[in-house]
Amino acid sequence: MGLLPMVRDGYFYALAFVAAGVLVGWLTQPAWAVVPVLLALFFLWFFRDPERVIPDAAGAVVSPADGRVTDVSGITIGDAKKIRISIFLSVFDVHVNRSPIAGFVREVRYQRGKFLNAMNQASAEQNEQNIVSVEGDGQTVIFKQIAGLLARRIVFHPKVGDRVERGQRVGLIKFGSRVDVVLDASAALQVKVGDRVRGGASVLARLQPESEVQKNEPATAASYSVTERGR
Repeated sequence: MGLLPMVRDGYFYALAFVAAGVLVGWLTQPAWAVVPVLLALFFLWFFRDPERVIPDAAGAVVSPADGRVTDVSGITIGDAKKIRISIFLSVFDVHVNRSPIAGFVREVRYQRGKFLNAMNQASAEQNEQNIVSVEGDGQTVIFKQIAGLLARRIVFHPKVGDRVERGQRVGLIKFGSRVDVVLDASAALQVKVGDRVRGGASVLARLQPESEVQKNEPATAASYSVTERGR
């Protein structure tokens, strides 16, 4: 049986804790080495990176991450009506992030901020985050990698101008965190609050063909200043 695919960071953490376990066991009692060895196994599991079957349906927007849908809101960016889908990642979820659509990376903006609990609605605007705009088939999808209470590092590999495929691995958020996806209001939602989703495999929504969508000024990551619709 082959090794479980994982992000290479997992090996670094695991080796450090295995080394610590050996040292602790040698200096004290072998039983004390159990804790760091168990932590090594946890990090190997946490950084797992399983393969996923990517949907090929036209207009499908896939989840950028594993987790639970915690909010589906109507928002306004400038004068354009949008839909925001929020996904919470616990420490038990796969934390590899994937592109929601195929297209070109038009903007990447890193915003320093707080480390509020990712379940807190204020985290969408106040927490440290990476805001990415991907344009494909005439529509722009924005997704945000948002740090949580424990997360202290956000990784995003592609650069502005790079081509990404739907479901392609693009980065990682270490430990508990949140991902927001912002779509045109015309998108047909396929999920609801409480649903569990898998990165690259679960379809969040379906985008209408460009010819059927009323033309609005395209949203960019820099203009991600939203006003929530009253609930």
